[in-house]
Amino acid sequence: MSEALRITRLDSGDADFEARLTQLLDRAPEADLQLTARVAEIIAGVRERGDAALLEYTNRFDRRDVTAAAELEIGPAQREAAWNSLPSDLRQALDTAAARIRVYAERQVLESWEFTDAFGNALGQRITAMDRVGIYVPGGKAAYPSSVLMNAIPARVAGVGEIVMVVPAPGGELNPVVLGAAHLAGVDRLFTIGGAQAVAALAYGTDTVPAVDKIVGPGNAYVAAAKRLVFGRVGIDSIAGPSEIVVVCDGQTDPRWIAMDLFSQAEHDELAQSILISPDREFLQRVAAAMAERIAELPRAEIVRASLAGRGALIAVRDLDQAIELSNRIAPEHLELSVAAPRLWLEKVRHAGAVFLGRHTPEAFGDYCAGPNHVLPTSRAARFSNPLGVYEFQKRSSLIECSPEGARQLAAIAGRLADAEGLQAHAASARDRN
Repeated sequence: MSEALRITRLDSGDADFEARLTQLLDRAPEADLQLTARVAEIIAGVRERGDAALLEYTNRFDRRDVTAAAELEIGPAQREAAWNSLPSDLRQALDTAAARIRVYAERQVLESWEFTDAFGNALGQRITAMDRVGIYVPGGKAAYPSSVLMNAIPARVAGVGEIVMVVPAPGGELNPVVLGAAHLAGVDRLFTIGGAQAVAALAYGTDTVPAVDKIVGPGNAYVAAAKRLVFGRVGIDSIAGPSEIVVVCDGQTDPRWIAMDLFSQAEHDELAQSILISPDREFLQRVAAAMAERIAELPRAEIVRASLAGRGALIAVRDLDQAIELSNRIAPEHLELSVAAPRLWLEKVRHAGAVFLGRHTPEAFGDYCAGPNHVLPTSRAARFSNPLGVYEFQKRSSLIECSPEGARQLAAIAGRLADAEGLQAHAASARDRN
């Protein structure tokens, strides 16, 4: 590897492999206490002072000079004008991506159901959409129109009553592609605010920004901390960390392809993690050479270098079985199975936010236009969490309707269990129906 592109090398056969792997995967503590304290102060300010605090923080943190909260909102006409200003080929690409995301989302819609039990009681589950949700779209180092589509379209498919979008506008700069995507996705209201102050405004509401029922979408450390602190007041999708990819390869894929697949996550930011696992040590060398060569193609090369040096790795393993088991330990946000017969190996995968099967399926397709959502669990949360989907915007209510005979049958059971718990009102309430 050239000196200009450093990356950790690990071999599962080395005596210190476990210790070095643990060090590679170890993240900073889940909650930075100093950062959390600053975020809590911002949230309290917005909760107590509303628009005045929102303006203060937005002007301070985003280098703006806004004098009235109403100036923070971008209306439908301006969003439509932004859409119309885009080149036709870009509009076509966004249109096609949106259609694919919508088709996939429509298959996720949950349906209400009921059945009648042996006592004649009707039992079931009723599905309803949330009234209002907030979607956070990152800004700053890059613009993410794809995040607008991935967050807003499932909410719209779910039947959410109102979608409120927030996106930071550092220096007052508005990205027309992001605004155009908001128009395409059917966002109802859009505010140019970001950071912890945007999360606080969505959670508690101000005179200008309406309070929502749930906040979704990734952001920086301040956004993650704010979502953690307001959870309970509102729902959240997850606490997102830096982007991750694990590529498992048998050594038969073009190493130049794999090099760029690793770069595709590393270019997000310096904390992103890109890991290649292969039993073919010679192939790892060829990928390293391809990375050294292709880094020159990237405008964000310095971010890629920092990411790979800090958290990237090329890992040699005994065989593909060990590669998959190691991937399951990592539980990555994105997993590429760049191998022959990828569906056979898929059976062994237990933990991954999204799985990309075969040599011709780069993770980048999932980021933009394949159809499945690109908002995925990070930081090993794939062990217990799910991709963003329509189900995140739907609520389930249990239904119970007792017949007279069913009530008599349940009264004896409920009454006896209530007695055992010492809850006499429960027991009496049940037995009244006997």
